[in-house]
Amino acid sequence: MSAPDPAATAPRTPPAVPAHARALAARLAALFKTDSKIVATLNDAHHRLAGANDRLWSDRAMDPVRIHEQIHQAFCAYQDASEQRRQLGFDVGELAQQLADALTTAGYSPRQARSANVHELVAGTWRATEAGKESER
Repeated sequence: MSAPDPAATAPRTPPAVPAHARALAARLAALFKTDSKIVATLNDAHHRLAGANDRLWSDRAMDPVRIHEQIHQAFCAYQDASEQRRQLGFDVGELAQQLADALTTAGYSPRQARSANVHELVAGTWRATEAGKESER
């Protein structure tokens, strides 16, 4: 019986993260910031819509035409922000797939690539866990 090969038992060095993957991660991180702004717009429009609707039913002294206009404006703002978020979701999905492809091409497992932390990739601190590779066997 021969001795075990030390190279087979030594921990493997993870592959380097390609610059292209870091650039994709930076674009994704920017889209996440954009999403936060859109969510704030959605929340604001929702609160304006709910407030105007409440005034319509509770304060009979208010001008109903003015309140209906406030409801219309809030609804349009909500609808516009929702469409922006839908389009952003598509862009995020496309970039996330490109990032996963770049990482798997570099030698990471598909599970590691899908679970990569975008902010850590941008900062250069991301380390893939071995759990991703173990569970794929």
